[in-house]
Amino acid sequence: MTEVTSKSADLAHSQRPGRLDSMRRLYHKALLAIKPPIDITDEYITWLCNINAGILVPGNLYCMDYAIRSLPSQAPILEIGSFCGLSTNVITYLKDTHAARNALITCEPWKFEGAREGANVGASQITQAEYHQYARESFLRNTRLFSRQALPYTVEMLSDDFFQAWSEQREVEHVHGGQIQLGGPLSFCYIDGNHAYGQVHRDFENCDAYLESGGFILLDDSADGWGWEGVRRVAAEVRRRIDYELVIKNPNYLFRKK
Repeated sequence: MTEVTSKSADLAHSQRPGRLDSMRRLYHKALLAIKPPIDITDEYITWLCNINAGILVPGNLYCMDYAIRSLPSQAPILEIGSFCGLSTNVITYLKDTHAARNALITCEPWKFEGAREGANVGASQITQAEYHQYARESFLRNTRLFSRQALPYTVEMLSDDFFQAWSEQREVEHVHGGQIQLGGPLSFCYIDGNHAYGQVHRDFENCDAYLESGGFILLDDSADGWGWEGVRRVAAEVRRRIDYELVIKNPNYLFRKK
């Protein structure tokens, strides 16, 4: 097991804009207080992060790289929570780097925590509906440029609905146009959706149901000390399971299924 004890925060580019202010404060405080995690950021990732909305902590990049170069098969990779596509594009880049041919499937409803239907964004004249549509359009634009060599199959669903469709092996539409047949095993799951304990727990259990032996699960914002309570609880539960091993803590948790 590789363990890095840094507490640097991954603010998560996913489905949580309602919490961004407090998360940013925590992130900057953490960066000042402790040394950063293992960082394999290269020139491409630097340019990508400068233009693609979202925040990617270097520790997650290292964990993703480890998982993708160690995939047990060519079964799909699943990302739960895509926001504007930063981590999606990073995964595509790492797939290229390691010549991984696994399809990347993502689920993202572009429905954000804390948003009130029909309300405006704060005191502005921008509606929540416009905000959500802008995020969706940003995702499409970003992935069509930075992942054009292997576009992700992004399904516009909440993760619970997505896994129901997966269990039924449904054919569904993806946002880049066309259909995808869901179902079957998964090789790597990046869980970065709603961070409430109940939802993270369901996302983990649903991933576990289809994850291959030797496959990986990365829990965003699971770091000890600063990570979100619900995600930390799930990480602690997984650490007690005999069918999973902790591979990396950098500072978020990457697990491998035995």
